[in-house]
Amino acid sequence: MELYKREKYLKKIRPFYDACDLIKVISGVRRCGKSSLMEIIADEISEKGVKDENIIYIDLDSRAYNKIKTADKLEKLIDSKLKGNGIHYLFIDEVQNVKGFEEVLNGFRTDGGVSIFITGSNFYMLSGELVTKLTGRYIEFEVYTLSFEEYVHMKEFYHKAINSNLMIELNQYILEGGFPRTVQIEEMAAKRTYVDEVVREIFEKDIRRRVKIKDIASFEIVRNFIINNFGATTSINSLHQALRKNGIAIGRSTVSRYIQILVDAKILYECNRFDMKSKRALSGEKKYYLADLSFYFALNTDNRINYGPTLENMVYFYARSLDYAVSVGRIGKLECDFILRDKELNYSYIQVAYTIALSKETEEREYRVLESIRDNYKKYVVTTDYLLQKRNGIEHVNIMDYMMREEKF
Repeated sequence: MELYKREKYLKKIRPFYDACDLIKVISGVRRCGKSSLMEIIADEISEKGVKDENIIYIDLDSRAYNKIKTADKLEKLIDSKLKGNGIHYLFIDEVQNVKGFEEVLNGFRTDGGVSIFITGSNFYMLSGELVTKLTGRYIEFEVYTLSFEEYVHMKEFYHKAINSNLMIELNQYILEGGFPRTVQIEEMAAKRTYVDEVVREIFEKDIRRRVKIKDIASFEIVRNFIINNFGATTSINSLHQALRKNGIAIGRSTVSRYIQILVDAKILYECNRFDMKSKRALSGEKKYYLADLSFYFALNTDNRINYGPTLENMVYFYARSLDYAVSVGRIGKLECDFILRDKELNYSYIQVAYTIALSKETEEREYRVLESIRDNYKKYVVTTDYLLQKRNGIEHVNIMDYMMREEKF
């Protein structure tokens, strides 16, 4: 089957296709499309005229290679496939299956002539071992589940029905989530079953096998609590107190550890708060966003959509996928939903709301925050409204149209 090309990631990686001095690490939550992206990279390299014998693809989860568990075996396998002249392109999927793979890959990197691409368990990719042993010798490309515009484009690519009313498509996207495989599944119940399996697989392979959790029940309580309250300002203390009020006796350090486990597994992403007057990050309170909205609906039978945090979640990952650094802003007693910083250190400010058309109070609240920011960087109010306002140079944009045009903030 022909694979859908996720161009926003490919264009970041292409400049490094021939970079033999850097190991290319493709990271992201399980089933977000890392392996498919790597297959497309291999295909693009082949289309440039590189011989098949110079492209080596090893999936360590496959039956052909699942007995490769040691560094020696991996090194011998790679050596046996290095044939012919010119650059060899080495792709290894689920690289963490081999203990001590870092030294092997670093050896081939040091020798030169091999451009290396790897994917693997997020827990391992974030571990001290990888960072310590390959510091300065790898570049990470983080992949997220499908954004709204990718979801629509992927449906078009696979000839799936698309409603001309983008609001209906938005609701469908929110409910079924952005795991690429769900686009191929027709029934919503089957989509949910698939996401449930993804959640179970992450827990089994990325958490239970790698982290010692003595009290599984308390871990699941914390997991469910924070997933159900995604997008809310949260601190370890407030979460600890909320759990105690509900009769759940878990220590603060344990709560903190459980949250870090979810972050390391890339189920949750934390968004720090930033004080715009002191220009300092604020410790303690953070917001947590879901790697995919389907995690929420997988844990809840209620299909009602809370658009506030849901749209924030969408904007957060849309911005992250465009390489913005993202934080929550505080201006005195006011809070700006997002401060974005690009790689040229330019800023932009975003307020997110379902609509400002039905309430003058909501309109004033969203604009008041942005109007209190005394600099000349761009400011946006992002809603689902189609009737757009103009006020004090602040751009009012429709979230669906803006994302479909793949605009930058």
